[in-house]
Amino acid sequence: MRSEELHETLLPKRLALPVFASDPLSSVAYATQEILLVLALGGLAYLHFAPWIAAAVIALMTVVVLSYRQVVHAYPSGGGSYEVVTTNLGPWAGLVVAASLLVDYVMTVAVSVASGVDNIISALPQLAPHRVLLAIGFVAVLTATNLRGVRESGRAFAAPTYLFVGGVLIMVITGLVRCALGDAPVAESAGYGITAAPSDAGLTGLALLMLVLRAFSSGCTALTGVEAISNGVPAFRKPKSANAAATLAAMGITAVVMFAGVTALALITKVHITGDPCRLTGLSGSCSAYTQRTVIAQIAAAVFGGEHSLGFYLIQTVTALVLILAANTAFNGFPLLASILAQHRFLPHQLHNRGDRLAFSNGILALAIVACLLLWGFRANVTSLIHLYILGVFTSFTLSQLGMVRHWNGELRAERDPARRRHHHTARVINTIGAVVTGLVLVIVLATKFTQGAWLAVLAAVVLWVMMRGIRRHYDTTAAELAVTDPKTELTFPSRVLAIVLVSTLHKPTLRALAYARALRPDHLEALTVSVDRDEAAALRRHWEEYGIEVPLKVIDSPYREVTRPVVEYVRSVRRESPRDIVAVFIPEYVVGRWWENLLHNQSALWLKNRLLFTPGVMVTSVPWQLTSAAHADRPAARAPGSVRRGEPRGTAATAPPLTAHPALPGHRRRQRPTPLLRHPHRRLFTVRPVLRVPSARQRQHHREPAARSVLRDEGAVHRLGP
Repeated sequence: MRSEELHETLLPKRLALPVFASDPLSSVAYATQEILLVLALGGLAYLHFAPWIAAAVIALMTVVVLSYRQVVHAYPSGGGSYEVVTTNLGPWAGLVVAASLLVDYVMTVAVSVASGVDNIISALPQLAPHRVLLAIGFVAVLTATNLRGVRESGRAFAAPTYLFVGGVLIMVITGLVRCALGDAPVAESAGYGITAAPSDAGLTGLALLMLVLRAFSSGCTALTGVEAISNGVPAFRKPKSANAAATLAAMGITAVVMFAGVTALALITKVHITGDPCRLTGLSGSCSAYTQRTVIAQIAAAVFGGEHSLGFYLIQTVTALVLILAANTAFNGFPLLASILAQHRFLPHQLHNRGDRLAFSNGILALAIVACLLLWGFRANVTSLIHLYILGVFTSFTLSQLGMVRHWNGELRAERDPARRRHHHTARVINTIGAVVTGLVLVIVLATKFTQGAWLAVLAAVVLWVMMRGIRRHYDTTAAELAVTDPKTELTFPSRVLAIVLVSTLHKPTLRALAYARALRPDHLEALTVSVDRDEAAALRRHWEEYGIEVPLKVIDSPYREVTRPVVEYVRSVRRESPRDIVAVFIPEYVVGRWWENLLHNQSALWLKNRLLFTPGVMVTSVPWQLTSAAHADRPAARAPGSVRRGEPRGTAATAPPLTAHPALPGHRRRQRPTPLLRHPHRRLFTVRPVLRVPSARQRQHHREPAARSVLRDEGAVHRLGP
């Protein structure tokens, strides 16, 4: 898609909800389970705290949603928490938020996909040995879908999200109606007891409070992804802020209703679940062979009439789908935030570029790779991954709310209209409450999860913060070094241009390089070869004289059969003798079309080029010669990657003007015009193509060929011929 078609990818509210809110909506599937898992450490004695903990989570979600509605109105550019904190608390505080969110987006993908695989295994236990492979496969599918673009991914993910919401609401209503009619559903684990862990039995006082707070911090996973809408405001249709705020409200209401309903049914059906099945009492068989179903799976089986009922399989299917697709929230938030950071020079510039489908392809791929590594390292285990989760979310929550308080303070100092001041006062109160509450939760999360594995997330965020500061320092230093201070001095011509053509043998690429070098009319031109075999060097001299080549040939002896060092030392000696001159080194090369052909040829010119590029005052030019195999590689598929961005029409490969050898006549003064750059697709080295004539803009327009097509070509693999 062209850049001017970006508006066609903007999302209506019905698509924005599944794209940006699938994470908090899907958290319903495991937030209640995480609360019960922590409380079950003390056996069945502390399960009565679950309703109060759920109420606290609901109150917290309400505060956070109201707070972020203020953010999307005040900062509609899409920076979300990062922009709020950077603007109001300074760039380094903003970088803390950015690092925390990037880490948390990665954890969102890992936890959501792992939890989705858990629900699949609940329905099909025979898939348990393939847990990691399934998780990585689902990440690959999500990556491929998101590379197609935001609008396409929204359409793909809308149906599963709405089916999940509808299925859970039907399950909740059905279960509550059955309970009201005196036929309360009973979970399959209701008859099992739970043996308290030795360290958590008979807790009282502060120890009991810490257990409850730990359960609360685990239940706060229901809030993950709430900030994604504030990061994605630019992806909404106009009016962007209003649509984003409405979507945020719809997400909050839906998530609260679903979470409250699932928690209520879990307590009504008496779901008993523990991290270790061997702590369950009353099992008929071996505990090591027993596979516990998830909380939502047990509720669905109890409400709809058993584990073989249609309702059970429907809930399991849509739950697994939405949990896996919930990672899509991160696939939208991570690349967008990385793009903003790259624009601010805190991350590599490549993360700021959009792909052919106007998606941030590099950010999507980076997120997928890191998430797959996490899933592989933690064996796709939700219990292990969950401890690394939500820390970054509440760091950004707290700092963004503090930033919003400062924002409203500034607005109140400048505002004189009474109605607007009342609005600002109300907004400031909401954000103040949000800052206090989320700050307390952050402390609780740190205190209860740090030793359980959260230290790894903290370490990752710190490393990322230091790395981003280093990247910014590098970009600033480079910009200062490259800044033009005195244009007249920078544009001063060199005293002379001394040209050297590297020669290995006398063939067509060598003759083309000689012709091109002569066409540039340097002040001095010579050919240079390294003699590693006396007979070959003598044969080269003889052929040189037979062909009557007017360029002098210099032969450097290399008794130790080295090629790179003698050439580099000679070029540097020429440079030392004439420090005000420019030394231009021409390297003949030929282009092959098959990757394996590179393995069959010498690559000494690659080392030469790399060494010479570090020598001041030396210009290195590669002169290519295309072999027959390169002509086949020059005909890509109808829609090859990058074809849209290069301006190629459908079904047509980019073509360059024909090559014409330049007459190497002593008195010929007409210069060749090189095409700008031909990029090597693998090594990112740049070469210059000699041509006699480039079609004019009028000719290109006549043939309906964009100008870029005449200069940008994918020539296949490039092989460099050294002396």
